Amino acid sequence: MRYRVPAALLSETFDRLRRCGGAQRECQVLWTSEWAHPWTISEVVHPQHLAHAGGFELASDWINGLWLELARAGRGIRVQVHTHPKEAFHSGIDDDFPIIHSVGFLSLVIPDFATGSAGLDRAYLAEITPDGTWREVAPDSRLEIIE
Repeated sequence: MRYRVPAALLSETFDRLRRCGGAQRECQVLWTSEWAHPWTISEVVHPQHLAHAGGFELASDWINGLWLELARAGRGIRVQVHTHPKEAFHSGIDDDFPIIHSVGFLSLVIPDFATGSAGLDRAYLAEITPDGTWREVAPDSRLEIIE
């Protein structure tokens, strides 16, 4: 099964990553969906975080509030999306500190601080495996961009 990602939300993702990172800092957004329709991404959440050229750090108070808000709204995080300065890959820090630690959770890395066109070209998608490690998967095998 693939997550369905509306093209407008992909554009919103790139806009937020660009504004936050300013082509100089990494940034993260989270894609969420309703529990009633988990395979259709319907919201881009921009976490409160401290960003710098080599990474970012989520605000722990904000994360606690996020879990409460998601529970209240009947939503869940499906994919974490973040930028890297140049090539997209899953770093050791990315491996060690995902926002979700469940089998099948996805982490999408966008190259060049998301300064390129909004799309999955050159993006890197990683998935948590049953043994808790990450493996690269083709973006189009797990994500479908829809109009």
